[in-house]
Amino acid sequence: MTQLGNPDLTGNSVTPTSAHGLKATGVDVTTAGAAQPPAPDQGGSTPANGWSPAGVLEKGWARLLLGLLLPAALIGAWQWSTSAGLFSVVQLPPPAMVFEAAADLIQRGELGQHVAISTQRVLIGFAFGAGLGLAFGALVGLSRVADVLLAPTIGALRAVPSLAWVPLLILWMKIGEDSKVTLIMIGAFFPVFTTVSLALRHVDKNLVEAGRAFGLKGLKLLTTVQLPAVVPSVFSGLRLALAQAWLFLVAAELIASSMGLGFLLTDSQNNGRTDRLLLAIVLLAVIGKITDALLGVAEKWAVKRWA
Repeated sequence: MTQLGNPDLTGNSVTPTSAHGLKATGVDVTTAGAAQPPAPDQGGSTPANGWSPAGVLEKGWARLLLGLLLPAALIGAWQWSTSAGLFSVVQLPPPAMVFEAAADLIQRGELGQHVAISTQRVLIGFAFGAGLGLAFGALVGLSRVADVLLAPTIGALRAVPSLAWVPLLILWMKIGEDSKVTLIMIGAFFPVFTTVSLALRHVDKNLVEAGRAFGLKGLKLLTTVQLPAVVPSVFSGLRLALAQAWLFLVAAELIASSMGLGFLLTDSQNNGRTDRLLLAIVLLAVIGKITDALLGVAEKWAVKRWA
């Protein structure tokens, strides 16, 4: 308990400054009405009673409804443009045709297979790529020697376009799952590596020194002090990596695949099925958003747990 010298007393007398100490001296800290914050008014919905638009935006149902406004407006504009004859049916089929194409593929049992195989490829490639990105990012962010040795080469490889890897991977691994998953892994690696390495370089040095003072070092210091300090940055990299994984998935399936949403895009283009092509695009957007939202839930939990 912090204690301060009392100028009104002599000798070694001190006056405790905590609430417990004040009660011990006979001072009732609960009787000072001015020190008590006013109780919030639970009634009413006016700004004077504590209501604000920001408070409404914190509610999950309100965020969901507001988030659906723009997609609904886009679907409405899409329907209007086709009804008004701005685009032909070949150029832009109406939403009803896209829904019919989805129902047809579901009836054939093909749509579920396309979605499942693409999601599986993304999750596997993302898991391996993010894991390697986290490991190498931590190594480069914590070691000056590793930074000098690895950072220039990794930075150069990061500038290589995704499609440039496809012919080489097909030559090495043939047309199979390995080449596609490896391409997705490459796409997921770089965002995590970049964000983790940069974040670890800027961890508060006083925090690190405090951990070392308690005997932490090496891997224990990394997992106990340094990584928890960069949890928001790590998840920012993971979310970027997940989006990059979906981009690299399409690059892989556009060129060498017989199943998946990327294959559905190519096959629909070759057969003039614009309705199926739009369906594949919509599914990529929806599934990508769902996976990102799930990662956002994990981010909130991790921030509360460690940050």
